[in-house]
Amino acid sequence: MTNQNNPHILGTEPIGKLLLQYSIPAIIGMTVTSLYNIIDSIFIGHGVGAMAISGLAISFPLMNLIIAVSTLVGIGGSAISSIRLGQKDRAGATEVLGTVLMLCLVNSVVFGSLFLIFLNPILIFFGASSTTLPYAHDFMQVILLGTPISYTMISLNNVMRATGYPKKAMLSSMITVLANVILAPIFIFKFHWGIKGAALATVISQFIGMIWVLHHFMNKDSYVHFQKGFHKIRKQVVLNIFSIGMSPFLMNVCACGIVIIINKSLEDNGGDMAIGAYGIINRVQTLFVMVVLGVTMGMQPIIGYNYGAKQIDRVKKTLKAGIIAGFSIMSLGFVLCELFPHAISAMFTNDDSLIGLAATGLRISVLAFPLVSCQIVISNFFQSIGKAKVSIFLSLSRQLIYLLPCLLILPSMFGTKGVWGSMAVSDFMSFFTAIAMLTIHIKKISKQNQIMAENRA
Repeated sequence: MTNQNNPHILGTEPIGKLLLQYSIPAIIGMTVTSLYNIIDSIFIGHGVGAMAISGLAISFPLMNLIIAVSTLVGIGGSAISSIRLGQKDRAGATEVLGTVLMLCLVNSVVFGSLFLIFLNPILIFFGASSTTLPYAHDFMQVILLGTPISYTMISLNNVMRATGYPKKAMLSSMITVLANVILAPIFIFKFHWGIKGAALATVISQFIGMIWVLHHFMNKDSYVHFQKGFHKIRKQVVLNIFSIGMSPFLMNVCACGIVIIINKSLEDNGGDMAIGAYGIINRVQTLFVMVVLGVTMGMQPIIGYNYGAKQIDRVKKTLKAGIIAGFSIMSLGFVLCELFPHAISAMFTNDDSLIGLAATGLRISVLAFPLVSCQIVISNFFQSIGKAKVSIFLSLSRQLIYLLPCLLILPSMFGTKGVWGSMAVSDFMSFFTAIAMLTIHIKKISKQNQIMAENRA
């Protein structure tokens, strides 16, 4: 194993160098994935129609539920793997790998089947109208049939990154996205398979990525790889994975509930077209959020390893660097959305009404964008060090404590602008909450370090 892929360099190499080494591949991977979603929406918008974008937006809550189950295992497994390696427990990290794979297969079959059986009632509950339901149904039917593939690919890719292979994890995402960008226009424009063709392109692309990831973990030269008996599941390992993964899981579950409320509010105040506008806004905002999540993915193994190794100063330096990087990324997003909202919206559709609604929503909803990054980084910091309860609280605070009340009050006063404004207000409030929680934790750590230093003296 080369030194570059040795996870123990996380405890010795300079933080800046490590953050670049681990974050850049993750950022590229997440950006490419997000760009794929944007390009896919563009193909759907121009190749199928404006209502297809609205149908796609209706599917967002169900997509969040699917992602929630995936992150429960993938993020939890990657964090535990990093901590195990920081404790020099290679066998423990290997055990986590096998458990992640088995949980992916079990969860995908159970939840995928349930969602398929009740697909139409679920989509109607999520806000689908008679116009948008066919689009949402056709898209999600294919996606749900492919959940064993997507769960395995996404979750094991997270573990690959956490066990010392950030560049290979980046390539996994790039291979998947490249395949999708090639297949989607062929299925939509040449074969005329509509929105179902876009979904099929997604599943086939993820299958290609899954083969790449499985090949890595079946290779005995990989630092952590499948070994005999990998299919055996230990209860304690499952509980550890779930305890860390519960934060992003609950965040996505709450996001599902929030998107349902957003869609219903938009349906009441602006109709299907307003929901389509949210579909565009969501794609654009997600691009910048995914870049910041790429930074946190790069931070996670560094923080997890050094926290496990009791090197707290390195943990603090990594956190600071992550906050600065995240703030810079989201500030760029804020500037672009404020200056060029119409041009950005016009990328997705030729419909002037939809462009106007989306442009207005973009400008309002990103008002607190630079501060969002801090909340994301801090929440993921607590997740990386195993402080699941704090991470869960921060993840839920924006959705339940701040955004939900705003969505129940502001739209009745300001219509669709109240929906967009609710996002900005909740972002401001969740930022201050995250800063307060981080300050309390830092003071606690500093006090503990001081006591330890006095005892050594």
